Amino acid sequence: MKINLTVKTLLKKIVKDLEELKAKNIEVLDIKNRSALGDYMIVVSGTSSRHVNAIVNKIVKSHKKNIISTEGLKSTDWSIVDFGDIILNVFKPEARQHYSLEKIWKDNDLKDEKIGFG
Repeated sequence: MKINLTVKTLLKKIVKDLEELKAKNIEVLDIKNRSALGDYMIVVSGTSSRHVNAIVNKIVKSHKKNIISTEGLKSTDWSIVDFGDIILNVFKPEARQHYSLEKIWKDNDLKDEKIGFG
């Protein structure tokens, strides 16, 4: 039980930081019953390459003791910050639309929907 409270507390802190950094379209997806990757996936957009980079850098600096790994820091189309039970995806809007992670991970019936992986 204590682990879940810690994960939820960290999730709230990350979302609050994203709001302060003016991340766009913050979406928190509960994936704990769908994947062993983690419990939550956060998907957000930055307005530009510079904004994506700023969001990721600030989150990494603020939460460095909780981070397992990061990917895509040199590419500012899509960066991932892995907190273990929480996975943060920061996209430029066109990359977010292209990969459509929300469609893949939301709790809905995907049997009739075809999703391209580009």
